Amino acid sequence: MTDLAASVESVEQLALVWRGAVLDRDPGADVRDLPGIAVRWADCRFAFWNCVTLTEVGIDADVLDQRLAEAADVMRSKRHPGFLWLFEDLLTDGARTALDAAADRAGLRHAFPGTGMAAEPLPAAEPAHPDLTFERVTTDEQLRAYADLNSRAYGFPLEDGRDGLVPGSALWKTRAHAYLGLRDGVPVTCAAAVEADGRLFVALVATDPDHQHRGYGEAVTRKVIHEGARATGLDRATLHATPAGAPVYARIGFEPNSTVHFYGLKG
Repeated sequence: MTDLAASVESVEQLALVWRGAVLDRDPGADVRDLPGIAVRWADCRFAFWNCVTLTEVGIDADVLDQRLAEAADVMRSKRHPGFLWLFEDLLTDGARTALDAAADRAGLRHAFPGTGMAAEPLPAAEPAHPDLTFERVTTDEQLRAYADLNSRAYGFPLEDGRDGLVPGSALWKTRAHAYLGLRDGVPVTCAAAVEADGRLFVALVATDPDHQHRGYGEAVTRKVIHEGARATGLDRATLHATPAGAPVYARIGFEPNSTVHFYGLKG
């Protein structure tokens, strides 16, 4: 798969999985496909569920200016903040050069970088870690623990995560392969794999800050990939990694294929 094709895959996976996640959170959420922009906005306190992304291939500098302004207008119309996900490989060279200035004109600030990654074939070995036992998320109590781990890992108030992963979710408790990793019976890490267009999409990987750098995130990610692949027969997985997560996923076999920029509104 070429770098451009992988970037297109990465955008399409985001738009598809986030459609399901946002509508799971709120069936009346703002889920639209505008010209060149996918809106996936739950307008909840969990900022990751408030998302817009550019979808066209070969965006030049003029179109970039227009799309960033349109995306920022969508973001300003909402009650809760979120992010514009921008996949750099969709831009022409001229648009990449103009990106910083264009974002500034649109009233956007760069929040943090990310990396699109994919793995094929998937690791086949049964995952294990000497410190951990694994439980699939099937109850509201387990889902709350999953939400709290994400809040702690990403620096959100606990109520923000709980507002995103709400009791009664059909996605996270039934359709996703979402797992907790427990140490001495206490949830310390979590991850999920969601089937999406012939692939497994790995999402919401988090480890409690007091238990990081012990291989827990890698172990639970291996677990959800193993269980997802066994249930579906799929042999390709995709994800979007933070700088801290990318080396973990590389050890599992994921390779980087697209550069992602996250933007929030200024002020």
